[in-house]
Amino acid sequence: MELNWEKLWQLFRMKLRFAMTGAVATTVDYVLYLSLVNRFFSPVVSNIISYSCGMVINFLLQKRFVFSLQGSASRAFLLSAVVSLGGMALSTGIIYSLNTLEFFARYQFVTKLCATGMVFFYNFYFKRYVFERKFI
Repeated sequence: MELNWEKLWQLFRMKLRFAMTGAVATTVDYVLYLSLVNRFFSPVVSNIISYSCGMVINFLLQKRFVFSLQGSASRAFLLSAVVSLGGMALSTGIIYSLNTLEFFARYQFVTKLCATGMVFFYNFYFKRYVFERKFI
């Protein structure tokens, strides 16, 4: 089996663009989450609100800068939203679980960071499938 270095390089560059656009959406998610948590809402509700806002920003940026859209934008948005809802469920479950531990309940920025890191690869591969209809 021969490695295709060009294909690996393209995948790396795509992941880098995905990470950069994700950083913008994640910044919005984080700022909103930390503004809402324990001031207005519980960690779970705060995560649902902030993740939803980040999800829309992320879709718009990924459509423009990361993936080559194959098919209609409305279909891609709907499928992207379904993938993002799965990511939100994973993220919210992680936040809920981590908040049972005193350290994570006290340091919400660490809690949110752990959840975001764990969901990154799920989001990349499933959203690539949504936009380009391929995983790798």
